[in-house]
Order: sequence, then structure tokens, then C-alpha cells
Amino acid sequence: MVAPGFVFGLVLPLLLRADASADVGFRFASYIDNHMVLQKEPAGAVIWGYGVSGATVTVTLCQDQETIMKKVTSVKAHSNSWMVVLDPVKPGGPYEVMAQQTLGRKNFTLRIHDVLFGDVWLCSGQSNMQMTVSQIFNATSELSNTAAYQSVHILSVSLTQAQQELEDLAKVDLQWSKPTLENLGHGNFTYMSAVCWLFGRYLHDTLRYPVGLISSSWAGTPIEAWSSERSLKACGVPRQGFMPSDLETGPSEYSVLWNAMIHPLRNMTLKGVIWYQGESNVNFNRDLYNCTFPALIEDWRQTFHDGSQGQTERFFPFGFVQLSSYLSGATPNDGLPEIRWHQTADFGYVPNLRMPNTFMAVAVDLCDRNSPFGSTHPRDKQTVAYRLHLGARAVAYGAKLTFQGPLPQKIELLGDMGLLNLTYSQPIQVQRHNNKIFEISCCSDHQCKWLPAPMDTFSAQTLALNVKSCHNSLVAVRYAWTTWPCEYKQCPLYHPTSALPAPPFTAFITNQIPGYRSKVAK
Repeated sequence: MVAPGFVFGLVLPLLLRADASADVGFRFASYIDNHMVLQKEPAGAVIWGYGVSGATVTVTLCQDQETIMKKVTSVKAHSNSWMVVLDPVKPGGPYEVMAQQTLGRKNFTLRIHDVLFGDVWLCSGQSNMQMTVSQIFNATSELSNTAAYQSVHILSVSLTQAQQELEDLAKVDLQWSKPTLENLGHGNFTYMSAVCWLFGRYLHDTLRYPVGLISSSWAGTPIEAWSSERSLKACGVPRQGFMPSDLETGPSEYSVLWNAMIHPLRNMTLKGVIWYQGESNVNFNRDLYNCTFPALIEDWRQTFHDGSQGQTERFFPFGFVQLSSYLSGATPNDGLPEIRWHQTADFGYVPNLRMPNTFMAVAVDLCDRNSPFGSTHPRDKQTVAYRLHLGARAVAYGAKLTFQGPLPQKIELLGDMGLLNLTYSQPIQVQRHNNKIFEISCCSDHQCKWLPAPMDTFSAQTLALNVKSCHNSLVAVRYAWTTWPCEYKQCPLYHPTSALPAPPFTAFITNQIPGYRSKVAK
């Protein structure tokens, strides 16, 4: 689906390259403005901008007309840029940041006000991240529910692309702002991200200090557009492929969104990132997604760590949404289940060895058959954001809570009884019986086919499947391995207290945790 407003920002003048030798004047970087949120302690926030080569720049942090700290630097000759790292600051505010450039007898002063210190999260991906609050369930209520969240500030990056890495953003749709009905519901797919906003709101309910949210997403875009050349090369991605024309609604050229919408933010000190993308790779380099996604995470982490002078954690928390469902017609399509699996680097859960310090919101049960934006755009973004925030609280903030639904810990074939017994690592709640959502791979004469395995008996942490339909070699089992596994919040298995759904999985029958086998059972 082509989102309205995609036309602007398609052509980007490359005036902001680091090697620009012209005097670009004394200014802050594009996203350093009134109402911004800077990363709190223990990290130091980065303040930077442009000036006259050789000039001295003094950055002062003030509160109630009292100077809190001063930092002095100079403007680099080649890039005409300057940068300081503030000492760590406790959460709160407001503060004023003043930058003064001195060159000979000439002084120029810049000021920004209502600056808060808290946690800064970057939100990126494609259309399901780009959907605004006006497009989701209970939109009217959500848009009016901002009074208690005036210390959750938002920023939205413009839709731009570039052939080379930019040093600063070319354009910002929504400069740092307090949440209002107008800037949360600006239009369909036209800032501000609903998932981003709701995630930050849920976090604020727990943290009780400022949260900064940066939305940088574009509908219909593959992961390759958001990846640097380095990470694509590391995964052996073929040189510039072409997406099927029916899927291409946003830029698909490699690295163009990384260059224009992510790389320019790299000097910012972040707490973490959330990501909602993958639909555009269902039929485009799908088999490489189990490499391109972990590689993107690794590359973003290294880049933001380096760009912030080591202030952004090297392995900062990275959360993502495992894809929901969409109506794909009468022909079964294994593409979506495979992407879901590849989103976990073929482990079925996160964090894992290839994806440390990550968290996932399972959305396989949040389908939306009647979404006016198409079934690929489910409107329940509240549950998505809530599940994401549980993961963030556990992984980023160390809370002891359940943030992912149950997965089998042991799989045993009880041959004499015709049962396959699954022992789960958590308690399970069987919400309803489903005779098709579990399948077994039954093989004979080197040929295998998937057969339904009806749910049989169950207890607090075990579930038995009836596998009597397989009279030959039973090789593998899988769960929810289809484009549309169940109706809205009607999957059979959930965690009993957190109400989190069991994630999809596929596993060879070796009495092991599914994720310990990296090969998908075909």
C-alpha cells in the first residue's frame, strides 16, 4: 500500500556531506532544538553542530539561570563541525543549552530551551512503524490522552534518501515537540509513529521520568535500504537486486535510508532502538534475512557507539516486532512464517547467541481482517507497544518479568502411544484446542510432507500432540507456521499470567529446545 505523502523528500541535495568546505554558519545539528530530550546518566549526552573553521565553541548547560557545566571545543577545519560530550546528568529538567562561537572579536550565541534529560529511543522500520495514532484502534481516545505525558517528547525524521552517508539530517518533519492531538494524528502514515509513541508512553508509566522518541521510518521498504554497505556485504547480499514491482511502494535501493535517515543520527546518545519491519522482505532476499537483520543490529550498535564518542552503549538494547498476519489469498505462502523465524536468527526466541541484548514482541495473534489500511496493517498497536515495553523493561532495565510467551524445552516421541510430548519452559494456558496449528513432518522414501497434529492432553507445562497420522518417520514439528495462524487473540497457547502468546517455532525432533537447531525443518 502506498502511503499518502510519499512524494516529498525523494530528491535530496547533498549539501550536508562531511567534506563540504564552505562555511555553513554557526548552528546546532538539525535535531538539536527546543523541547529535545537528551540521554540521562550514566551516559553523557552529545551536543554538536557546525561553525567557522578554527573558532572556539563554548557549550553551557543552565538551569534556573544557574550554570551547571561548561564544555569548550573548537570547530574542525575539514568538516566545519564541533562536538562536546556533556557530563552525565540525572533525569529531569527543564534546562537551557547555550552554545557560543568565538573567533577573534566576533561572538555568536545559540540557545535552546525546555531541554529534558531522560531515556532516548529511536523507532524505525516500515509502514507498521509509520502508522500514526489517528490510524489505530480507539484513536480519538488515544489522541486526547496526552496531558499526563508532557515529558514524553517526540521527533519525526522526514522521508529522505541519499546515495552517500549524510552527516546531518536534510529535513525534519516534526521538530522536538510535546505530544498534542495535532502532531500525533497528523494523517495516515504521516508522523508521528503510533508504536513509537505508545511504547514511550508505557515506559514513562514505569520510569516516571522524561522519554525522548525519534521516529525514522518509511513504508514499503526492505531491510537493505536501512542497512549500510558494510552489513550487506557481510551477509553476501547480491549487488543491488530489484524488488517485485507489486511490493515496491517505498525506496528499495540499497543503503539509501541508512544514508539519509539513520547515519545522520549516529552522534546522538541513545538508550535503545525499536524496529518494526520485514513484510517487504517476504519475497525479496528472504533467505538472507537471518543474516541481514542481526547484521543491521550489530552495525547500528557499532555506528552509534562510535558516533557518540562511546556514550551510547556498544550493545544497546534493540527491540523488534515479530510480524503479524495478513490475508494472502487461497495459495499458502511460507514466506511470512520464514521471515518470522529469520527475525530471531532461526532460534525462535531472543535474546540468543547471535542477537544478544534484544527483545521481541510476538504479534502473530494480532491480525486485523477488517483493517481499512489492508490486513497487513493491523490497528491494534497498543498491544504491540505493550509487549515491546515488557521486553524493554526486562532487557534494558533489568526488571524480573515475563516478556515472551512459552516455547518447548523438550520434545519427546511417545511411540507406543502415538503422541508427541512437548514440555515447555514456562507454564502454559491452553485457551482453546486447534487441530491444525501444530504440524508434523512425516517422511517416507526421502519425501516428507507436513500433516496436522491435533492437540491431545495437556498439563501445567506439557502438551501432547496426536501423531498417529504419521505411519513412517516423524522428523520435525512446527507451530503457527502459516500466514494467518489464528483469529485476533485466539491462538491456542498463552502464558497464563502475562497473556503473552506462544511464539511460532519449527524444530527437528531431537528432544532439544527448538532454537538450538539453526536449520528450519522444511
